[in-house]
Parts: sequence; structure tokens; C-alpha cells
Amino acid sequence: MGERFLKSIRLLAECMQGYERLSGEYVRRSGLTHAQFDIIATLGNTPGMSYKELGDKTLITKGTLTGVIERLEQKGLVERQRNDCDKRSFFVKLTAEGERTFRTVFPEVISQSGKVFADYTDDDFAQLEKTLSALKTVIMAGQTGMPSTHDCD
Repeated sequence: MGERFLKSIRLLAECMQGYERLSGEYVRRSGLTHAQFDIIATLGNTPGMSYKELGDKTLITKGTLTGVIERLEQKGLVERQRNDCDKRSFFVKLTAEGERTFRTVFPEVISQSGKVFADYTDDDFAQLEKTLSALKTVIMAGQTGMPSTHDCD
């Protein structure tokens, strides 16, 4: 299983890296990093969300998230507000300029990077989604068995 497992994982990682390079080309043209685009795309068409929600919905690690949001705030694309329910946390939402960026950049990135899937049929997408969903289920089940780094001795 070891060699077969590694081949599959490597192929999955190569697909993700390849897609990130492809879509990143269009993202960079807009003056954003991939992480910044991920935040804008996630916040688009929403009233905003907490840092925790953003962390759960993006591919950005918690440690990186704060810096990305700060840079987007400096660009005038997002604003942070203290969370009314928890004064220790922030609520993040797109500014009017952030909304304009979302409406301009998101469709372009999806359109251009999606061209690689032009020959995919609905059945192809259904099969891919089924396989990836099953893989996600296996991976998530494996994570629940891992010891927490927050456990007290």
C-alpha cells in the first residue's frame, strides 16, 4: 500500500498545485495574492464572517490569516469590526471597494482557470466530486482519532 498511497497523494498534491499556479496567474494580474483572493472570494456575496468562519472556509492557516486580512485592510478591501458577541474576536467584511474587486476579479479567475475543465461533462464532475468527497470523509475521520494539541495532562 505504501508506494500506491504515496503515488495517489502526490498526484492529488500536483493537481492542487497546478490549479493554484494556473488560477494564480489571473489572481496576480489583479494585484492580489492567492491567499488574498481566497479571502475576497469567500467573503463575496456574504455580510461578512468571523476569523473562525474564514479559517474554516478557506485554505489559509490561522497563523497566516491575520496577516492576509491586515494587508487587505491596508488596501481598503476589507474592514474588521469587533464581534458584538465576543469582544476578543473580529468580524471581517468586504468594503465597497472589496465588493467591486470581488465582482470584477472572481468571475475572471473562474472563467479563465475553469477553461481547463471545458471538456468535463456533468458525469465527469459527479465522479470527481464523489471520489473527492469520499477521500475527504476518510481524511476527516482520521483526524478525529488524532490526539488534540489542546489536551491538558
